[in-house]
Amino acid sequence: MSEKTLLAITMGDPCGVGPEIIVKALQSAEIAPLCVPFVIGDVAALERALVVCASPMKIHPISEPEEAFSAPQGGIPLLTLSRLEETDIRYGQPTPAAGDAVFRYICAAARFCLQGRVAAMATAPISKEAMHRAGHDYPGHTELLAELCGTDEFVMMLAGEVLRVSLVTIHEALADIPRLVTFEQVLKTIRITAAGVSRLTGKLRPHLAVLALNPHCGEGGKFGGEEREIIAPAIRAAQAEGIDAVGPLSADTLFYFAAQGTYDGVVAMYHDQGLIPLKLLHFDDGVNITLGLPIIRTSVDHGTAYDLAGTGRASEKSMLAAIRMAIRMAGSS
Repeated sequence: MSEKTLLAITMGDPCGVGPEIIVKALQSAEIAPLCVPFVIGDVAALERALVVCASPMKIHPISEPEEAFSAPQGGIPLLTLSRLEETDIRYGQPTPAAGDAVFRYICAAARFCLQGRVAAMATAPISKEAMHRAGHDYPGHTELLAELCGTDEFVMMLAGEVLRVSLVTIHEALADIPRLVTFEQVLKTIRITAAGVSRLTGKLRPHLAVLALNPHCGEGGKFGGEEREIIAPAIRAAQAEGIDAVGPLSADTLFYFAAQGTYDGVVAMYHDQGLIPLKLLHFDDGVNITLGLPIIRTSVDHGTAYDLAGTGRASEKSMLAAIRMAIRMAGSS
């Protein structure tokens, strides 16, 4: 058996660009030396993606992950978990059948990781709407994987070669953010981020910037008291544990310095605060990483791109970056 890392790749929503970016990534010359990948998904959707991408690769059916090691050169090992009808996988149209299939792809990959049969999982984008319509009510991949792994000690981070940004709150309504930014949640996020960035960079004590919630760090309480009452005390507690964290810092200026490499990681208070600058700099090569899980999971940092589905024009760069990051993390574990 090969000593290469066995990697599970979930197809994501077959109505979106997931199958296409997987095909384009797996035909890249850089993948074979890195790992032995296999896809968990739908055979009709993958066959269609091969045609759309004009790919010479062929599907190699497998029933167990380990069979991927014997796949022929130019073959895509596929563990088929759904056989969706054509009406269920129309481009750009999320369906309950596809949403249920996506849920099963993720559960299977997580199970294989937890069993130690695969080293890591990389995920293509999903439709939360389709999953909800299928009865699986999760805000996203991150929360589902945390439940499957039986932990609430998790953090969502998006990372590129320059910026690494983690989130205190993830997929939440903006109106709910202030009550969710608690001392415990901020401290937990700093702790998990420090450990995760250490693993990614090899630095024992990575230098972290922690953002304020309010403009101008609350302007001494004029714009809110979260900085003084919650965020600063959490930073001091992290520092007392030996973590190199500074803040609260104003988001409108911090990212200028972070983009210069001043910080190894940034802890943001909410989704758009951290991910707008991250995607501005790393739109093509950003990777979504779930820190704190007992398994390694990376993902593309974009959505289903329904407007591009079926065109073959969706970029595979983020999927390639997610695969590279998963293999790097597996090698450092």
